[in-house]
Amino acid sequence: GGNLSIDRVLLMSDGNDAQIGRPVVAGASVDATILSHGRDRKVLVFHFKRRKGYQKMRGHRQDYTMVRINSISQTKPAPKKAAAKKTTPKKAAPKKAAPTKSAKAAAPKAAADKKKAAPKKTIPKKAAPKKAGSSKTAAKSTAKPDTAGKGTKKSAKK
Repeated sequence: GGNLSIDRVLLMSDGNDAQIGRPVVAGASVDATILSHGRDRKVLVFHFKRRKGYQKMRGHRQDYTMVRINSISQTKPAPKKAAAKKTTPKKAAPKKAAPTKSAKAAAPKAAADKKKAAPKKTIPKKAAPKKAGSSKTAAKSTAKPDTAGKGTKKSAKK
């Protein structure tokens, strides 16, 4: 049953013209009356991970306040007066001293030292040892698998 006044209005429209606030509409306000407080319907949240046996069920009910809008009003803001600019003398920035000859000579010398630095040696990767039976030629070998006692045809060597 309480009254509420909202002065941070973001957008206001009269049907033809819309005013968008930057960030709020100046001079706009809304008067409202609080009707009730309540909770919305339950929203179920179900988490699971397939093939892991993990399941979790959670529920959530959002609180809300129901209000009745009584009036929307906008007062024209007073025109802003241009403030007189105060002129203050600017302080002169201290001048930096010119670099000396030794500082100028040191900069190219440091760059030259970087160029002369030996590049890092790269270590070649060792080839992996070949495994028996891993190459294609090994797959075509004449060795026959042991099939004795399995009821398959015996090789005919005479």
